Amino acid sequence: MRSVLSCFLSVAARSRQWGRVGMLAGGVSLACLGGARADDNSGNLTLQLLDRVNTLEQEARDMRGEIDQLTNQVQQQNAALSKQIDDMNFAMQHGHGAAPAGGAAASASPAASATAPAATETPAAKRTPDDLLKAGTDALMQHDYVTAQADAQQVLSGPKSAKQVDAQYLLAQSLAGQKQYRQSALAYYDAYNRAPHGARAPSALLGVAATLVALNDRASACQALDKLASEFPQPTDRIKSAEQVYRKRARCN
Repeated sequence: MRSVLSCFLSVAARSRQWGRVGMLAGGVSLACLGGARADDNSGNLTLQLLDRVNTLEQEARDMRGEIDQLTNQVQQQNAALSKQIDDMNFAMQHGHGAAPAGGAAASASPAASATAPAATETPAAKRTPDDLLKAGTDALMQHDYVTAQADAQQVLSGPKSAKQVDAQYLLAQSLAGQKQYRQSALAYYDAYNRAPHGARAPSALLGVAATLVALNDRASACQALDKLASEFPQPTDRIKSAEQVYRKRARCN
């Protein structure tokens, strides 16, 4: 039976021929079980399963994006309707305040002032990917991993952009913070796969190794660290120091 990372590495090698493969936690587990067989028929079935997982993942992201758009439209419509009602109430109260009775005018004034702020309210602006990433990172620093995960997933469900690499890395960190190490390892490897030569790639591979050590899968952790050393022979001091720490924990040769 191949280890978790061995399956990852074989998928990455195939991706050079037929494109990048997106990974879901449950889907990759099924794909790895299928890939454990050596015959060509099982290999083809594995590729078909991975293609299906990638398609389902994209469909889920598209659906989340459509749901977010519909939610925003409903919120804007509700805000506009509330503003119209407040404007009508203000107009009616202002008209009664014009009566000769001074007491009526005095009573209308507080009501008008109470409705005035509501009349000037505007719908909350939709947060940009930068806003979401900043909020998610702040939540991560405060150990609010659930919020960090939600912010990261919202960026990932939106239009494709370079920000999604950072969002995928933030998702992996938030899952690790919740001790969901298997899902975190997959998310870290997906972050690496999205930009194998990007600034996040060394940290993502290090994250894969760290989560595999937490899962006590030392062999796979050592493979991830070997891949890190091979692809990034001159890492930063921080990455190099952390790599040495995890090599000792995984008892790599």
